[in-house]
Amino acid sequence: MRNNTGTRMKIWPGKPYPLGATWDGAGVNFSIFSESATKVELCLFDGPNSQNEVRIPITQQTHQVWHSYLPEVRPGQLYGYRVHGPYEPADGLRFNPAKLLLDPYAKAIAGSIQWSNALFGYTVGNAKADLSLNNEDSARGMPKCVVVDPAFSWGNDIPPRTPWHRTIIYELHVKGYTKLHPPVPPELRGSYAGLSCPPVIEYLKNLGITAVELMPVHQFVADRHLKDRRLTNYWGYNTIGFFAPEVSYASSGTLGQQAVEFKTMVRALHREGIEVILDVVYNHTGEGNHLGPTLCFRGIDNASYYRLVND
Repeated sequence: MRNNTGTRMKIWPGKPYPLGATWDGAGVNFSIFSESATKVELCLFDGPNSQNEVRIPITQQTHQVWHSYLPEVRPGQLYGYRVHGPYEPADGLRFNPAKLLLDPYAKAIAGSIQWSNALFGYTVGNAKADLSLNNEDSARGMPKCVVVDPAFSWGNDIPPRTPWHRTIIYELHVKGYTKLHPPVPPELRGSYAGLSCPPVIEYLKNLGITAVELMPVHQFVADRHLKDRRLTNYWGYNTIGFFAPEVSYASSGTLGQQAVEFKTMVRALHREGIEVILDVVYNHTGEGNHLGPTLCFRGIDNASYYRLVND
């Protein structure tokens, strides 16, 4: 396989676990689950909204996990997947390799969705609705996953583990809580870094709280109907990456920085005896219902990731 410079790229078998993209200090192991796929392609990009794409067929499969190891890939690499298989919506199978897909186990995601009909697996407006097939390529409008370096200095960090009978929980929205907070430096407002500023933590401690419950901080989708009305998804309940901190809550635009900034926030809160609880909603995602876009789970293996009903 040749990369964008024309040189041959090394591809090793890799391992099925852990799932996701894992940097081990020498290269990156890519692993993704799909029970019904017939072919999986790893797609590498050189920019968040780039179409300059290198496709690498993943030939190794352990049970239902597809995996490959690229010794030349480094943290900061942008990637996604294209998954081949039958397009039989009536049977719950919605494979469409024209759609670039996010890794469900990505630790960071760069860029934002640029809405168009290309992001839907079916032809929008077709009389057959989602039973039709849309072959438009979606890569240009899709955000990309980021390979992150998991190294982080946790120091002596330990969870406070406050007994439940002494626990006082303060629920807050990371962005909303710090966006207009006077003592927070303007460049940090609305971010994980803003929430870990000393004046914010001191205020929380003075209230007597022992834990913060963060409203969704996972990468989420601002729905098309909201964007069309020049609105956005403020609350963040349409998750598209359950392991990736929401990029818009990071104070830095550096690729993958949101993961580091999130860990730094947790470490700072723990140091002051404040536990961190995450609000996680698994019963729906940013792909919506059967008429929603194909961004991740639906295109990887719809029948495995979603609970389907007979009709």
